[in-house]
Amino acid sequence: MRELLKAFLVGGALCTVGQLLIDRTKLTPGRILVAYVTLGVVLTACGVYAPFADWAGAGATVPLTGFGFAMAEGVRKAVETQGAAGILTGALTAGAGGITAAVLCALAAAFLTRPKEK
Repeated sequence: MRELLKAFLVGGALCTVGQLLIDRTKLTPGRILVAYVTLGVVLTACGVYAPFADWAGAGATVPLTGFGFAMAEGVRKAVETQGAAGILTGALTAGAGGITAAVLCALAAAFLTRPKEK
């Protein structure tokens, strides 16, 4: 139960910060999303995000900062095993599962619903 509470609070805090940025600044949602992914990559490179993700669980790995973390970790591991070629393939390999799930869910939603023109 403690793990679920931590995940809920951390994920909720990340979402709250994003919502506050949308409401109180002139940043567009797209720029905020890119900032979250970039923040995940930078914090991973600094060695801060992995311990945070271990502690917070899904609250840190599911939001977009977690996507940046997954890409950065994928690149790091691919560079260790493949050398310089891992720079190009690591992020794609690490993010493939999440991207595939998003595409399949969008496809299912497109088949199950009927969009209407405005």
